[in-house]
Amino acid sequence: MTRPQCAEGRTPKRARALVFLLPLVTALTLATSLSATEKPLKILKASISATETAPAAPKTTRGTDSGLPVPRFVSLKSSRINVRRGPGPDNQILWVFKRKGLPVEITAESGRWRRIRDHKGDVGWVWHSMLDGRRSAIVTGQKGEKSPVPLFAEPSQKSVIAAYAEIGVIARMPFCQDRWCELQINGFEGWVLRDNIWGAYANENFE
Repeated sequence: MTRPQCAEGRTPKRARALVFLLPLVTALTLATSLSATEKPLKILKASISATETAPAAPKTTRGTDSGLPVPRFVSLKSSRINVRRGPGPDNQILWVFKRKGLPVEITAESGRWRRIRDHKGDVGWVWHSMLDGRRSAIVTGQKGEKSPVPLFAEPSQKSVIAAYAEIGVIARMPFCQDRWCELQINGFEGWVLRDNIWGAYANENFE
């Protein structure tokens, strides 16, 4: 697979995601304990609501603890992470994330605590070691639409469609350039238009 020329949830425990690739491509399983089948001509499924599209790149500062840009995107390192009202273990637990790999946005730092925002806009504080610098994305599709999103074999809409991803599917995202981001799901790679995912800023390029 070539790259373009150059010019980083909360769900119920029963939430699952299934991927069904086009003929001659083996069905994939997500790395986050999500199941799959091998029936062709179907779509990757997930029972999660995701409504946001890629936000515009904001003005950044440097984190007081990490020295890294704030805000920035990261992913969840664990399959169980407590989210607290404030930066400290004595603060109330607001909810528990149970989906490893979910992208979140760090919006502030306080010592070793990070204030994060998820794709639904919910905000809370987590311990820094619960976050992973490797980038991931959640498929959102276009606002107001529920149709599955095509993943292309190459970064071009004229390329072969390798699979379809339903709203809520999570994938590793090692590369974004211009309109395209590369997604990886358990060894499978495909390209998606940036405005169909959440986990990268609109003008952010990285590899």
